[in-house]
Amino acid sequence: MATIEQDVINQQHENEFPPVLEITEGASLRLQSMMKERSLEGYGLRVFVSGGGCSGLQYGMTFDNEERFGDTVWNAHGLRIMVDPISARYLTGATISYQQDNMLAGAFKIDNPNAVSSCGCGHSFRTNQQAADDDDDGYGNGGGCCSSH
Repeated sequence: MATIEQDVINQQHENEFPPVLEITEGASLRLQSMMKERSLEGYGLRVFVSGGGCSGLQYGMTFDNEERFGDTVWNAHGLRIMVDPISARYLTGATISYQQDNMLAGAFKIDNPNAVSSCGCGHSFRTNQQAADDDDDGYGNGGGCCSSH
């Protein structure tokens, strides 16, 4: 009888979950360039959602070198991306792009299909669930902090 040996310990498995969001090649290249400028070897991009902003939730991105328990982690265009499980609920299907307005200015943009509204600056948003909760409590949408930007 033949025995087949496998090196299970050294096998690398792809993440069993699909990527939470998409990132354009231009955004990935810009972020990798920023990490290189700051000498952030071994870092990746952490994308997250936190409470706050004029619309109730706000986007955040930071360079991080630590994967946390429960993170969904994948590579896109050579960039390692990490999203925690709570943020993943709000970011599923979103796309991060980078728009170069001119030679000096550029900005990252998050197009999120889960957002039913967002503020003028694009950094905060509301979901269907938040809108339903506001209808139930009788308070409505609140102010627009970004109208001055």
